[in-house]
Amino acid sequence: MRKTLPRAALGPLFALATAAHAAVMTPPVAPPSVPFTKATVIAGAKFFADHCSACHAVSNLRYKRMGADLGLSKAVITKSFMKPGGANYLKGMRPAMTQAEAKKWFGLPAPNLSHMARALGPRFLYTYLTSFYWDPKRPSGWNNHVFPNVAMPYILAPWGGIYTKNGKLLVPGRETPAVFDRHVADVVAFLRYASDPSVFERRAIGRYVIGAFVILSILAYLLKKDYWRDVHDKEAPGGAQKGATAKSARKG
Repeated sequence: MRKTLPRAALGPLFALATAAHAAVMTPPVAPPSVPFTKATVIAGAKFFADHCSACHAVSNLRYKRMGADLGLSKAVITKSFMKPGGANYLKGMRPAMTQAEAKKWFGLPAPNLSHMARALGPRFLYTYLTSFYWDPKRPSGWNNHVFPNVAMPYILAPWGGIYTKNGKLLVPGRETPAVFDRHVADVVAFLRYASDPSVFERRAIGRYVIGAFVILSILAYLLKKDYWRDVHDKEAPGGAQKGATAKSARKG
């Protein structure tokens, strides 16, 4: 006869597994307090198109949808965001580098970072992008604290600088740490939006939906009071006669 674990033992096991997962996946760095607005998403999308879209795709977000959500015209989208040759306005962002080239140069295709933002969250993605360090033992010369032995080279080094594993600055970046962190946070904001393009639309109609629920709740409460008024009248002494009289009065 097959034995199963008692339910009482599943709770501690689940808690232990959750704690272990959190210890491995929870990054130590939190992104700066940057508002998640259309302005930050547009800034992040511009930076991503200029410096990241050569390798990484955002195939689930169409250019047309991005223009409608962010209030950008087709001319602006075409000029500022459709960087790879052959980009289609009605389709998603695709990288200039093919999967065959990525596999040849890095060992595997570059991931869709919007999927990573959806699966691991903006905080992990921000920490990943700010945790690269110089490692001459790696083929690309780079390694990462939260993603050891990563194949991706650190294309943000010219802006953020080059650091050793222990955090020593080898080559300063062209931007101050505060400005660089803001740029990374903008990119993460764009990837967060790309992972769920309906976010701004939901925020726009959310207040009306909540208002409708409030009105319906009030109507339901008034209807409930009217129903229970009849019940209480019938339960009171002489309630049947009073209830009939009350109903006749309401009908009249």
